[in-house]
Amino acid sequence: MKLSVVLITYNEEANLARTLESVRPLVRDGQGEIIVVDSGSTDRTVEIAKSYGARVFVEAWKGYAAQKNSAIEKATGDWILSLDADEELDGQLQSAIATALENLERVEALERKTDAHPFMMQDARTELANCIDVKGEQPVAGVWIRRKNEFLGRWMRHGGFWPDPKLRLFRCGCGRFEERAVHETVQVSGLTATLKQGALLHYCYPTISDYIDHMNRYSSLGAEMAVAEGRNEFSVINIAFRPLATFFYNYFFRLGFLDGREGLLQHLCHAVYVSWKYAKVWELTHSRKS
Repeated sequence: MKLSVVLITYNEEANLARTLESVRPLVRDGQGEIIVVDSGSTDRTVEIAKSYGARVFVEAWKGYAAQKNSAIEKATGDWILSLDADEELDGQLQSAIATALENLERVEALERKTDAHPFMMQDARTELANCIDVKGEQPVAGVWIRRKNEFLGRWMRHGGFWPDPKLRLFRCGCGRFEERAVHETVQVSGLTATLKQGALLHYCYPTISDYIDHMNRYSSLGAEMAVAEGRNEFSVINIAFRPLATFFYNYFFRLGFLDGREGLLQHLCHAVYVSWKYAKVWELTHSRKS
């Protein structure tokens, strides 16, 4: 099966080479392709992408979901692996994806044969079950991958930040990103399974400043979504109590405190993000009324 690795980029020269190096074993020797949709980078992003043999398309920014769907539409592989430019496949994940695709192809080939021996089919299904957790015997349309998130140089292992499953591997024609301003997710038509091995490494927030920038940008987008959905009232519950509840739930009940000082800072910052989002909801509606 041919694999298409798709990414969107904008000024990602600090991260992109690491990402593309990690997928090289999956696409080398004609096994796959790399598709990069760039939004007009002014650094070496495009040059780096081309050095890894990527097909690069420069397009005006249309929003996260629309930009990612544009990259998906350009893919020619049987399966699509959608990545962010600050993510990397660890060694186990590289092997797990390759093995899963091989076993999926073997099972499907046997299912197409009318004279396939039952023992061969059972053996193929057992091999497939060893690498992915799948319920049912329908064709698999999408595969969930566990993701590890880094904060201030530490991998977060609790508080909802691990295993942080993401649906990033899906059959061509079966998946698209939901059209929304932020926190876009892949919607897959068909059965999904979960890879048992490996992790997607997310080098997201090396500094507090990076996380503050992220909170500011995403809270604005989240507020726009909330207003569009009709949530436009000033609510002390959302601005004050919801952030507190979020912190206590993730830090104590989901064991975020086990991630040390970095865990404390992570969950405090996340609570602030929740407060900012709902404060901006009020700001947006108030300014529009004015």
